[in-house]
Amino acid sequence: MSQMKYRILFVCLGNICRSPAAQGVMETLVSERGVSDLFQIDSAGLYGGHAGDLPDPRMRAHARMRGLNLTHRSRQVRSSDFDDFDIIVAMDDSNFDRLKALAPTPVDERKVVKMADYFTMHPYADCVPDPYYDGAQGFENALDLIEDGCRNLLQKSLSSLSNSTK
Repeated sequence: MSQMKYRILFVCLGNICRSPAAQGVMETLVSERGVSDLFQIDSAGLYGGHAGDLPDPRMRAHARMRGLNLTHRSRQVRSSDFDDFDIIVAMDDSNFDRLKALAPTPVDERKVVKMADYFTMHPYADCVPDPYYDGAQGFENALDLIEDGCRNLLQKSLSSLSNSTK
C-alpha cells in the first residue's frame, strides 16, 4: 500500500450503475468514519462505450434517495489500474473473470476480488446483479448489496491499514 492509503477500484461492465454507486457508497462511509485521508476510491468499467458519461439517471435517482450524490464520470479499466490500486472489486462473476484475465501478473491477479465476498446481510447473494434492464427494485437491490459489501470491505480495509502500521 502506497503512502498508507488503501486504494480501491470498483468495476462493473459500463461504469454507469453498480461501480459508481459502490464508489459513492464507499466515499460516504469513509467520510462518515473520518478516514477519507486513508483511502483513494475510484470506479471503472470493462466496456468503454460510456466513457465520460455520468452514472445512469435511474441509479443517480435511487442513490439520491439514500443521500448519495453520484458525480463520477465513466471510464474504462486501464492496465495501469493494476499498479494504481491495492484491490479491484468486481461486481459480478463475468467482471471478475475478465479482470483476472486482464491482470498482467499473478500478483495483480490476486488484487481482484468479488464484491459478494464482503456480503454479510445477504449471505445467499453471489453478485451485485446489473440493474440496467430491471425496474426500480433492481436498483434498490443493487444498492442494498453494495452498501452491505462496502461496510464490510471498509472494516477489513481499516484492519489491513491498522496491521500495516504495527
